[in-house]
Amino acid sequence: MRRRTFVSGLAGTAAGLGLAGTARPAAAAPTAAPGWSAVPVPDARPGARLYGVAAARPDLAWAVGVEGLGGSGDGNAVALRWDGAAWSRTDLGALSSAGPLTAVTAAGAGAAWAVGAGGLLLAWDGTTWQRTPYPGHGEAGTTVTDVVATHDGRAWASGRHDGRAGLLHRDGRRWRWCTPLPDAAAPTPGHVHVTPGGEVWVYGEVIARWDGAWTVLPHNPGIRSTVSGLLPVAHDDIWLTGYGYGVGGPPGKPPGVILERWNGTEWTWVKAPYSVGLLSSVAGDERGRPDRITGWDFWDHNRSHYLRWDGTAWVSERGPEMPETALMTDLTRIPGTAGYWSVGTTSFSAGTTARMHIERYG
Repeated sequence: MRRRTFVSGLAGTAAGLGLAGTARPAAAAPTAAPGWSAVPVPDARPGARLYGVAAARPDLAWAVGVEGLGGSGDGNAVALRWDGAAWSRTDLGALSSAGPLTAVTAAGAGAAWAVGAGGLLLAWDGTTWQRTPYPGHGEAGTTVTDVVATHDGRAWASGRHDGRAGLLHRDGRRWRWCTPLPDAAAPTPGHVHVTPGGEVWVYGEVIARWDGAWTVLPHNPGIRSTVSGLLPVAHDDIWLTGYGYGVGGPPGKPPGVILERWNGTEWTWVKAPYSVGLLSSVAGDERGRPDRITGWDFWDHNRSHYLRWDGTAWVSERGPEMPETALMTDLTRIPGTAGYWSVGTTSFSAGTTARMHIERYG
């Protein structure tokens, strides 16, 4: 569920793009970003979105999502693979009918893991996607929501087991559940993040670090708010992205940007280059330091809006001009380069105008 909640929760925003009563700010002058460009994607059924992207190296990456939204069901899963020259579809077979794929991670040596609706966990072995069992799969109160692999063959998945929020760990051979979060009422974490140093974090409605025991950070996201990204640089330096609707407002009211920083004691609000819109994910450089954020700018929604850390502040970068909405949901650094992949969709609504969209930096 890494990015699906982020996009589906914004469906009502489409009707508000011409919202009256919201004052347009003075025109900004973002830095030019000649490195961002749109990349062709394979054909898909109408109502298509990409939710997650991961790169193993410059000539190998994956992107996952859904097509056929807007009908009676949840659509069909889509999994794309980059071979260094073009994106192509990978065959999911009967697994495509299981619903959207919402997260993907590179696992080294051409392998990958993906998470889908209903707690589906898939493994890519270099040729095909295979359903992977894990303890409690298919049982009430057990699910996985996101997955991240590390270079040593291990992997981590956020989720829930026996009705308790927690973390699933693969030691290279098999999956096991870690001790659940100490609060039995803790909500299911929507995401998992592993730092370059090996620290494991879960985040969403709960933010916590696992090192054999849990350290839970206090955080009040606010009313009708969503945490979409977390970048732990150090225990006293953590970046958080998201969006919130607040209380009240007319139908179609757009969200407001959430950008916060933890200093070891408290969360402080950080001013972003734009305030009406959202931030959907945050990525670090090869050392885990802040680097890029992707989001959507209400006042300039026909171009993707990225934030770049210049060492002292987050500054704007824009993607290519689009004939429709550019709603980017996830991004990932391309190992061994300064480049990035970014994926998303071209429409808030689930109808025929929603197409898969991919951009590349570098």
